[in-house]
Amino acid sequence: MAKKRLTPQDRTALEDWNDLVASVRESSEINPTDTEADIKARRERLEKDDEEWFRYYFAMYYSCEPADFHKKATRRLMKNSRWYEVRAWSRELAKSARSMMEISKLALTKKIRNVLLISNSADNAERLLLPFMANFEENQRIIQDYGSQKKLGNWETGEFTCMCGCSFRAIGAGQSPRGTRNKNFRPDFILVDDIDTDEECRNPERIKTKWKWLEEALIPTMSVSGNYRILFNGNIIALDCCIKKAIDKATELKAKGIGHVDIINIRDKNGFSVWPEKNSEEDIDLFLSLVSAAAQQKEFYNNPVVDGGVFAELTYAKVPALSKFKFVVIYGDPAPGENKTKKSSTKTVCLLGKLSGKLYLIKAFLDRGLNAEFIEWYIKLLELIGGRTTVYCYMENNKLQDPFFQQVFQPIVRRIRRERKISLYIQGDEEKKTDKATRIEANLEPLNREGNLILNEAEKDNPHMKRMAEQFKLFSLQLTYPADGPDCVEGGNRIIDKKIRLVEKPAILSRKKTRSQNKYRL
Repeated sequence: MAKKRLTPQDRTALEDWNDLVASVRESSEINPTDTEADIKARRERLEKDDEEWFRYYFAMYYSCEPADFHKKATRRLMKNSRWYEVRAWSRELAKSARSMMEISKLALTKKIRNVLLISNSADNAERLLLPFMANFEENQRIIQDYGSQKKLGNWETGEFTCMCGCSFRAIGAGQSPRGTRNKNFRPDFILVDDIDTDEECRNPERIKTKWKWLEEALIPTMSVSGNYRILFNGNIIALDCCIKKAIDKATELKAKGIGHVDIINIRDKNGFSVWPEKNSEEDIDLFLSLVSAAAQQKEFYNNPVVDGGVFAELTYAKVPALSKFKFVVIYGDPAPGENKTKKSSTKTVCLLGKLSGKLYLIKAFLDRGLNAEFIEWYIKLLELIGGRTTVYCYMENNKLQDPFFQQVFQPIVRRIRRERKISLYIQGDEEKKTDKATRIEANLEPLNREGNLILNEAEKDNPHMKRMAEQFKLFSLQLTYPADGPDCVEGGNRIIDKKIRLVEKPAILSRKKTRSQNKYRL
């Protein structure tokens, strides 16, 4: 009988498998002289401590100390025999590796008997199950302490049963999971990993269909009266996705004491790495610089902002000579905070001018910084103007900001005027404003749509202007991404329009002209 020829894909898969099992074997060295008493004592000691168990049996994956959120997540999963959890963890936080270690321990200690691993496709589900299979087959420490796990006749890629009595099966979304049993054991652990795809999230009907399959076909394979653990691993990659629906369900089940939602980003709310033992600040900064801001928010911050949702296209063009503008406005939006750390808000100062109905963003400063630096931006823009046109300087100053404006910024401005002999006077913009998001959309989107919001093409590569363009592109009415820059531009535009109405008197027609233009007049 002729042997089946391997396709290039088969050869690649075989090479990857051989590399994986070799790595597992090499990272699980043992002391062959250990006695049965040694093995029993070690096993009993390690089983009392999840982290030490992971560290010893999965040394290849336990490469650095876990963070607190890792340990808390494991404790919840291991102690609750009926549990529904969503781990919306950023990339690079070891979602899949940790769940593999947890499930393996539960299986080897006979706490679970039937595992289903679900992903967006059968191929992806099988790929995610391979590390389980490789460790049960070649991990020397597992074999020494728990015995050989490879069960002949029940050992195939995508579906296998270990000698400990636990079976594993990989299933792609939409495939039939019905009848999945291991002897008399129904599935008691369902791991849903990487269930959403970008393509499907663009079609709400496909997400609806997939979620219906999860709730109507998959979960009912578990026993009503038995134990069941359901774990979702993934990111919130879209406003409508399966992970979002799972979060809603877990939130609902929290009231019953069996649900939990864990949303962990690459950085915490103060702007620091949530897992510094693995991901340093420098490494995060460098890696995030490789991708767009939209990709950063979706993959690392569980914030699926839409690139170009409101401001689909931005117009760059050459700015006319400053002398052609009747006047220009320097408008600043101060943010609370007196530091440059990632936890502080961004400050913004813009130089704006309007000509023939077009609003020109001539130059912008948009960054974190000190209050003195914020005022320094005004000075730099005044120097850029160099007396070529009239300039008005404004700063946003609502009731909450007024004490700060009077007690902090005004003294800085007076000191700079005195020490540097610069004519810098900043007026507070005290006009009461409407909702930030709707104001930006209502006042700037029509301008931009008609090509009348112009960004200075000479500043296109300036990091400050890049941040400004980024905030415009990722702007949404839900303000899921900072909009300090667009808010500042809107404020400056409003000041310009108000002054234009004062400077340019409305045209007054004579009575004779009015009569001639009235077609209804006899």
